[in-house]
Amino acid sequence: MTTRSVIARPTETGYTGIYVHHDGYPSGRLPLLLAAYQHRFARDVEAMRIHLIDHVSIAWDELGTDLLDGAPKSLLKQLTGGERWPSREMDDIITSDGSPPERQVITEANSGDLSWGYVLHPVGVEVISLYAADRGPIIDWNTDPRTRFSDHPYLWLPGQPVPASKPPRTTPAPAAPAPAAPAPT
Repeated sequence: MTTRSVIARPTETGYTGIYVHHDGYPSGRLPLLLAAYQHRFARDVEAMRIHLIDHVSIAWDELGTDLLDGAPKSLLKQLTGGERWPSREMDDIITSDGSPPERQVITEANSGDLSWGYVLHPVGVEVISLYAADRGPIIDWNTDPRTRFSDHPYLWLPGQPVPASKPPRTTPAPAAPAPAAPAPT
């Protein structure tokens, strides 16, 4: 589904980043970004920024499971059902005057037509609901990628609790202790 977003790095006045056309909701984007940071990019936010922002010719059409390279297979299965698909850059853009398409750099000044922003800070990823605010809460990079995040834009306001619930259990709960045997009489 087309849910337009931006992946960005912080600047002194806000952020600058690259356009992403599909699947920009927090419930899908955050698990992918958290797992990519923790596994593929070995907790190197600058390497992640370079890959996602600087090495893109025009814009992203879709971010894929190649960002989960290095993640445990069990995590891949939980996040994607075991499916795999590549990230794809936009390469089918035709301009009205026939000129070559230009890189789609997004800043806080030209993000008005987008739904979500994801700013890659050193301490975590800032989630901005561009419908509701110009800033948002920061999700710590150590957050479990299996966490369930809300897609409701007005829950992602600055100063509010992160709209998320704990990840589902992956192992059975410990068995309750057996009742104590009655004392001999």
